[in-house]
Amino acid sequence: MNMSDITDVLVGYLRKALDGDIKISINVAAFQDCSEYTTSDGQVYVPLKVSRNSLEKVLRGERAVTTVTQKVDE
Repeated sequence: MNMSDITDVLVGYLRKALDGDIKISINVAAFQDCSEYTTSDGQVYVPLKVSRNSLEKVLRGERAVTTVTQKVDE
């Protein structure tokens, strides 16, 4: 697989709420299309990612939101 065959698909957004907590909003249709994996104990997970650099900017108030994505092989 070539690195150009991997892309990030938008799944939702992350922002800092007024009370300081982190609010994650996930698009239901996009989430249903996400790939998943099963651990050895049978639990099923959906691997998502948030850019650490962008998250830090949201926490510092330099950005209002950042994206939640999933890497997808094309």
